[in-house]
Amino acid sequence: MAKMAASFIERMGLLFMVCVTFFVGGSLAVDRGNFKTCDQSAFCKRQRAMKPGQSPYRALLDTLELSDSRLTLQLINDNNKVHLLLELYRLQGNMTRVKINELKPLKPRFEVPDVLIAEPPTEPLSVLSQDDNGVVLSLGAESQRLIVSARPFRLDIMEGPELLLSLNSRGLLAFEHLRLRKDTQADAEGVDKNENVDGAEQQEEDKAADGESDKDEVQDGMWEETFKSHADSKPNGPTSISLDFSLPGVEHVYGIPEHADSLKLKTTDGGDPYRLYNLDVFQYELYNPMALYGHVPVLLAHNTQRTLGIFWLNAAETWVDISSNTAGKTVFGKMLDYVQGASETPQTDVRWISESGIIDVFVMLGPKPTDVFAQYASLTGTQSFPPLAGLAYHQCRWNYNDQDDVRAVDQGFDEHDIPYDFIWLDIEHTDGKRYFTWDPHKFSQPKEMLQGIMEKKRKMVAIVDPHIKVDGSYKIHSEIRSRGFYVKNKDGGDYEGWCWPGNSGYPDFTNPEMRAWWASQFAYDQYEGSMENLYTWNDMNEPSVFNGPEVTMHKDAMHGNWEHRDVHNLYGLYVHMATTEGQIQRSGGTERPFVLTRAFFAGSQRYGAVWTGDNAAEWDHLKISIPMCLSLGLVGISLCGADVGGFFKHPSTELLVRWYQTGAYQPFFRAHAHLDTPRREPWLFGPENTALIREAIRQRYALLPYWYQQFYQAHKTGHPVMRALWVEYPKDTATFTIDDQFLIGRDLLVHPVTEEGARGVTAYLPGAGEVWYDVHTFQKHNGAQNLYIPVTMSSIPVFQRGGSIIPKKLRVRRSSSCMENDPYTLIVALNPQRTAEGELYIDDGHTFNYDTKKEFVHRSLTFANNSLTSRNLCLDCQFSTKSWIEKVVILGASKPNKVTLKMDGKDSSVEFEFDASMSVLTLRKPGMNAGADWTVLLQ
Repeated sequence: MAKMAASFIERMGLLFMVCVTFFVGGSLAVDRGNFKTCDQSAFCKRQRAMKPGQSPYRALLDTLELSDSRLTLQLINDNNKVHLLLELYRLQGNMTRVKINELKPLKPRFEVPDVLIAEPPTEPLSVLSQDDNGVVLSLGAESQRLIVSARPFRLDIMEGPELLLSLNSRGLLAFEHLRLRKDTQADAEGVDKNENVDGAEQQEEDKAADGESDKDEVQDGMWEETFKSHADSKPNGPTSISLDFSLPGVEHVYGIPEHADSLKLKTTDGGDPYRLYNLDVFQYELYNPMALYGHVPVLLAHNTQRTLGIFWLNAAETWVDISSNTAGKTVFGKMLDYVQGASETPQTDVRWISESGIIDVFVMLGPKPTDVFAQYASLTGTQSFPPLAGLAYHQCRWNYNDQDDVRAVDQGFDEHDIPYDFIWLDIEHTDGKRYFTWDPHKFSQPKEMLQGIMEKKRKMVAIVDPHIKVDGSYKIHSEIRSRGFYVKNKDGGDYEGWCWPGNSGYPDFTNPEMRAWWASQFAYDQYEGSMENLYTWNDMNEPSVFNGPEVTMHKDAMHGNWEHRDVHNLYGLYVHMATTEGQIQRSGGTERPFVLTRAFFAGSQRYGAVWTGDNAAEWDHLKISIPMCLSLGLVGISLCGADVGGFFKHPSTELLVRWYQTGAYQPFFRAHAHLDTPRREPWLFGPENTALIREAIRQRYALLPYWYQQFYQAHKTGHPVMRALWVEYPKDTATFTIDDQFLIGRDLLVHPVTEEGARGVTAYLPGAGEVWYDVHTFQKHNGAQNLYIPVTMSSIPVFQRGGSIIPKKLRVRRSSSCMENDPYTLIVALNPQRTAEGELYIDDGHTFNYDTKKEFVHRSLTFANNSLTSRNLCLDCQFSTKSWIEKVVILGASKPNKVTLKMDGKDSSVEFEFDASMSVLTLRKPGMNAGADWTVLLQ
């Protein structure tokens, strides 16, 4: 919420106005001048100036050591004689890990902690052959081999005769080793010059080899760097790293979110690389590689034969260059190549550049998309399983004024028969932007307010940001300061910057003791006024520093022994982690948390939800929400959404309705709006639009059983919930660039209407030999076609895959909790083989008992041979449900003579009706319990 600061500035005065001029300067879009380009980032400029060609790095094969779990080998840079240590690991699950560090650095280089859920289990490596030119290692599965070439150093991963991936094939490996500055006599901390032959003693030779002078170093930003008025002291000098990867046979690459861009990543030749650096970007632009709020350094490569992934485990500022030998070729040009027999194999080259740390990269070899998802999940964990209410509708704005306003909005939803589960409070609910507090005038009775919405089985989210007002009378600040838990500046004092409260301190969330203390503050006896139905929103956790460089923290600030430059992209993850742990602890470990974060990193999926930040009420922002969430799903973060209606500006009624219709089919469904926008509650736009919005929200609630089941599967497998079409149809090239439609799980296809004034959309229905059913009309359509769909303002084009069974609850009530014991309707969509399958998952919706006590219902639903059967998938589970099956709708059916229910050894007849024009069979009130074994026979 990089919010326009008008009301805040009135309170803080002219001094603060100077600090945040760029926030309020009348611009309606991001001021790019506040954020670096690659040319303005010294290390990126230096590294990018390297051209592909002969690598200076050579493998010293006589240093090879092989144990059961790893291979080590020294590399030498022939230009400066610095030695690196290469470590190779074959990991379980068809993955390879490559680590490169200095052999003897002047001081330790940062290695990312807490992202991997455990040290990945390894499998034995073995040497197949070795000579003066290199080493060939066996990777086990399917004749996979890893070839280490010595001069120049290069790694190739092969499968049979096929080259899957190469490292340093373009010679762009670069490793800026730690060194002493030539013009200082001070030794680096902890340096033993007698032992460190590659460090201090090599200094003069390094300078001569690199052709550097002190003057050149300063100009190049190697030892200090300035951006605008901000100086970066760079006490460790140049520390950047780079490595290139070549992907033969690949034209399509995805991932490395978060960017407001297309699903398929673009080539970056002639422009800036994609930037991965968590930043508070005010009203971001679309279709460019600028950094946004969170990042996951995972890239997926896909063709019709294979999917593989690259996970670059580095938390420093990172740039990713992408080039392709097919870039710029037209479809005709590619066809001409084919006709003329052009032998050039498509290839994409990817180069990663990070400011500090080490090279630590995981190559996930698939081969299927689902294999890559499972491989990445085995490293960083799966999406947390949200409480059911978290998947329902959320109502938010900056800010609901007071308790009376909250009560009126809550009542408005009831009066207009619109369900919702969460109402949200932004920063104005606090006492002067002091988090964990309440405004004593506007929210003087928070428990009374929370109790009121609890009685309707609803919940609240309140914001808790990680900048702390510097105020001696504020308990949170005083305790953090007294415990020494603030981030320090380069001189050792507490780092301070400007944010919403004015002068603010920034807790050092990289410190486990700080995180534990923060978690303790969510206890009911610490967080005054909180109750069990109050949940949390972490905003501004990039971290946002209004008067800092690029609106964030100075890189030479200190987190213990580490500079902020080393840990920057981890900060938001640690805030999210600590807050989530606090919610779990306050319930004694029984209740599932719900925490929304703006900044994120690899592993953030373990802690809750993310959203796409400060979007705008524009049609293009509605469109971009689809590829942005699809990209996040590919790298493990399924619980994603965008502010419905747009955060900035005022949407037209048409745009608002279309956004509700889109958001209702995206995982995290929240309306949110800026302080300066007119009110946007769903009933404020006339009865006709209220009805359209109500219907979109009701469709979401009816589908909650399916959404919940999908998130259970995501939690267990790591598979995305909102999926790009190519994930399910990996051999269908027509799906590879589609990002205006998507799948929910594998069985629902959604093509939202995102064009102003649209009278129709063209949806691609994948799958040769498959059929798809319009979920509203039940009309059947063949797969592998582009289908034109006329639309009106009430249209939400959604299709169910033939061969699937989807559970719904059609009795929509005021909140999801009110629907807990309501009956199910099963929608059975038959494929051409007249079969279908699906699942039904039920638990209590909010505790960890599904995991700790196996208290859940998980059933397999199958239709075959004119028989619909429910079978238990968890024989040792203990959970009972009051819900029953009140209706079964079978699409693509034939008319039976009779329908019989077999359950508990008894047969009973079932009422039915058949619509011959649409081939739809409806079974009414069969009456079986949703957790029971049963079979329905069509005779």
